[in-house]
Amino acid sequence: MPDLSFVHRYVPGSSKFTVLVLHGTGGNEDDLLPLAREVVPSANLLSPRGQVLEHGMPRFFRRLAMGVFDEQDLKRRAKALAAFVPEAAAAYKFDASRVYALGYSNGANIAAAVLLLHPGALAGGALLRAVLPLEPASPPSLEGKPVLIAAGADDPYSDRSRVEALSDRLAGGGANVELRWAQRGHELGADELDTVRDWFRRQGMQ
Repeated sequence: MPDLSFVHRYVPGSSKFTVLVLHGTGGNEDDLLPLAREVVPSANLLSPRGQVLEHGMPRFFRRLAMGVFDEQDLKRRAKALAAFVPEAAAAYKFDASRVYALGYSNGANIAAAVLLLHPGALAGGALLRAVLPLEPASPPSLEGKPVLIAAGADDPYSDRSRVEALSDRLAGGGANVELRWAQRGHELGADELDTVRDWFRRQGMQ
């Protein structure tokens, strides 16, 4: 495996698409691979490990308290993750213009930050339990890029106003946003995985 800027796993698929798989707090590069393969059977899977430790648990960026993000660190980590995509594309010979994020919780929030700050790095993304991680200085250029936001109506970590703010900022940049609410908390349900699978299928990934 190439020595790249993130510890990672790469699992080749049979299609021209690649899914950037982004774990939640305390996860690692292996955690979401089974879920990703279930919802996108044919794609290449690129799964980095977050480079920040919180009480020994990997994350993609620092937080100052529950729900309070370190924005300077978030900006730096989003830039690093955006740069990792073409780095990995060169190493594994996949198309860097056909990379979609699949992130859960902290992984969904770093994916949202990449879309807001480095919109050219991703073709779109499925953001599971994401909130607006920061206010971009200007609207991102996301014309036509598809984004799915899967939110929990009873999620204690994802305030409804911050979820809706994320949807608004992405749509304001031209993204084609689908915001789906489920009647549950931070955990995911089987029906939501069906929604994610269908969303990826509609992007041309079988």
